[in-house]
Amino acid sequence: MNDPMAENAPSCTLEHVETVGHQAIVASNKLSDHTTLRIGGTARELIVATTADELVAAITEADDQGIPVLILGGGSNLVISDDEFQGRVVRVASRGISADVSDCAGAFVTVEAGEVWDDFVAYTVQQQWIGLETLSGIPGLVGSVPIQNVGAYGAEVSQTIARVRVWDRQERKIATLFPADCEFAYRMSRFKAEPDRWVVLQVSFQLELGPLSAPLRYAELATALDKEPGERAPLDQVREAVLSIRANKGMVLDAADYDTWSAGSFFTNPILEPEVAQALPEGAPRFPQPDGRVKSSAAWLIAHAGFDKGYPMTDRPDARAALSTKHVLAVTNRGSASSADIVALAREVRDGVERVFGVRLVPEPVQVNCEI
Repeated sequence: MNDPMAENAPSCTLEHVETVGHQAIVASNKLSDHTTLRIGGTARELIVATTADELVAAITEADDQGIPVLILGGGSNLVISDDEFQGRVVRVASRGISADVSDCAGAFVTVEAGEVWDDFVAYTVQQQWIGLETLSGIPGLVGSVPIQNVGAYGAEVSQTIARVRVWDRQERKIATLFPADCEFAYRMSRFKAEPDRWVVLQVSFQLELGPLSAPLRYAELATALDKEPGERAPLDQVREAVLSIRANKGMVLDAADYDTWSAGSFFTNPILEPEVAQALPEGAPRFPQPDGRVKSSAAWLIAHAGFDKGYPMTDRPDARAALSTKHVLAVTNRGSASSADIVALAREVRDGVERVFGVRLVPEPVQVNCEI
C-alpha cells in the first residue's frame, strides 16, 4: 500500500564534497617558530605528521620507548619553557575535509586535525554552512578546538561538534567520542582534563544550511551588524564583523603587530560562588550560570586592579613582555620576550587581581615545562 505521507514528503538531495586545505609546514626545531607567542626553546626531536596514521605512529613509538611527547598544533595556546624540550615534538599536519550535504539534514563535515581552523571557518561561510561564523579569526588547528571547547561571540564549538575521532594512548586504540562523552564545559573538555590520554585525529561537525547566520547572541556583534540580539545576518557579513572586532583587539594574527604576538585571551573568565561575586564592586560584570554560580569578566578585573592596556610599557618602554595595547586580556611578546618574561608578567597580573578582588584568575594556555 502506498503511504500518502511519504508521497507528499519533500525529496532530499545528497552531495558528497571533499577538499584538502593548504598549509605551510615549519620543520624548524626552534619551538619559538611554532608558537604565536614566539617563545620556547628547542626540541630535541621534531616530527611532522601529515596523516592521522603518521600521528598515531609517532606518538605510539615514543610512548613505547618512554619518551616524553609534546603534540603541537597551531601553537596559539601554548606557553613553552625556554629550555630544550627533552623528548619528541609531533607537529600535527594532517589535512582534508569531507562533507555529506543534504538539503534536509544539513552538512555533516569531517575535518582532519591539522587543518587550519580559520581557513575551515572561511570555507563553511563560503559554502553557506551555518554555525561557525562567529568563531572566525581564532588561530590554531581544527584538532585543538574541541580540547579548549573554543568559543567567542556567543558560540562554542561544542554546539556544532557531532563526534571526535581520537587515539586513546591509555587503551592503545582509536575511539569515537560523541558530545556527551566529551564532557564539554566552559573552556573545558575531557580532552583537556586528561591531556596525556587523548590525541584528536578528526572532528566532525553538524551544520545547518543557508545564507544567514545562527541567531546573534552577543550584543557587541549584533550592534556592529545593526541587528538586535536574536536576529540573523548574512554569513559573510558576520564573519567580516567578527574579524574586524577581533582585529581591533589585537586578536587576529599579524606578524607586524606585536599586540598579536600572544596566546589570545590569557585568562579565562572566572566562574564564582555567589558570595564571592556579590563581594565584587558594584560595576563588576555578573552573568548568572545554570548551576547557580556567577561568571565575571577577567578583562574587567584586570583593568580595575590597576593594569592598563600596554602595562608596564608606560613606566618601562623597553619592557619585553606587556599587556596588549588594545586589550588587557592578552599577554604579548614585544619582539624579544623570553618564556620567563611572559610567565613573570602573567603571575604579576594574576596576583594583583587576587590581591584587590580575592579572585584568582586561571590561565587558559597550556604550560609546557613552566608554571604560572
